[in-house]
Amino acid sequence: MALEHITVLDLTHMLSGPYGTMLLADLGARTIKVEPPGSGEGTRRLLEHDPDYSRDGMGAYFLTLNRNKQSVCIDLKSETGLAVFKDLVRSADVVFDNFSVGVTKRLGIDYASLSGVNPRIITCSVTGFGSTGPDTQRPAFDQVVQAMGGGMSITGTPEQGPTRSGIPIGDLGGGVFGAMGVLAALAERERTGRGQHVDVSMLDAQISLLNYMATMHLMSGIVPAGIGNSHFVHVPYNSYPTADGYIIVACIGDAFWKRFLECIDLPALRKPAYDLQPGRFAAKTQIDAIVGDELREHPTAYWLEKLSAARIPCGPVNNFQQALNDAQVRARDMVVEVPLKSGEMLSMPGNPIKLSAANDRQYGTPPDVGEHTDAVLGTLPGYDRARLAILRDNGAIA
Repeated sequence: MALEHITVLDLTHMLSGPYGTMLLADLGARTIKVEPPGSGEGTRRLLEHDPDYSRDGMGAYFLTLNRNKQSVCIDLKSETGLAVFKDLVRSADVVFDNFSVGVTKRLGIDYASLSGVNPRIITCSVTGFGSTGPDTQRPAFDQVVQAMGGGMSITGTPEQGPTRSGIPIGDLGGGVFGAMGVLAALAERERTGRGQHVDVSMLDAQISLLNYMATMHLMSGIVPAGIGNSHFVHVPYNSYPTADGYIIVACIGDAFWKRFLECIDLPALRKPAYDLQPGRFAAKTQIDAIVGDELREHPTAYWLEKLSAARIPCGPVNNFQQALNDAQVRARDMVVEVPLKSGEMLSMPGNPIKLSAANDRQYGTPPDVGEHTDAVLGTLPGYDRARLAILRDNGAIA
């Protein structure tokens, strides 16, 4: 695996941080989840007793986000536990957290402290608002940054009001950019021999994802509103009801429009004013209504076959069952089997990054709390059974 030579100390909880370290673990990094003694990381308790969404006493959150990881319990708030953690840091490559700003410094595990222990260490913090600016101390969760980042204002329609993304993109975006920042810092370390700190703000990630739409606003001063499933530029580009569901049609550019007219011959659409994008955009409401009326006449499968034959971008609006059983999704190994201690194989989303030189990934069982404390610490110099027993007796480890 590409990152099998990398060791990550994972101090994360909830979603944004664990997703970032999950991506690194999926790429082969040895990822050691450092949890507080006792009940461990708080996300372990989410859905843990739900009859539909738990297995082996762990809920779907924890099971998914912590595959391929080991678990070590260390009390970072004790002087002895902190010393144990720093011994792990000496041979590690990355320390990844999503604590609130200031927590790592208060615990003595910020980059300034840890780089004195290991100059090659890379630290990464994913926080709501980053380590600089007036909002660093504000608490933030997914929907807060979705709202503040502008994305919610263009999701939904003016009648519905702002609508969050169904996928928790605020949290997941922070995790993706955190993992990307770690990879960039690892590449830089190859050149300099030194680590550095990666500072990722979930709000920054949302602003970045606005991309060209933000540039359009900054150029024009026009504040966009929610436009449902239609597009800021292209027409027809929308979700349309069919006789038995919904279909997406995405005519990007004039060439696809011409193909669309050849595929679906509607005299009402054959107006010279519609030949070019500006004319179609001016008549977006009328065009969408005409297209929608036509597509209602037949089932989704009929239109998919017809439009796909003409190479017009289209697709069904799948529910979860349909999406996760799609032939393309399955062919790309995007549903994988993860073994549980009970012997059950649990299905969950796979790794979207395919590397030609990497071996096929075998997914590891999500760990019980503190399952690997002795195995991991026992590889460090001076940590024999007697010392581990003493550390456990005084509560520094569990």
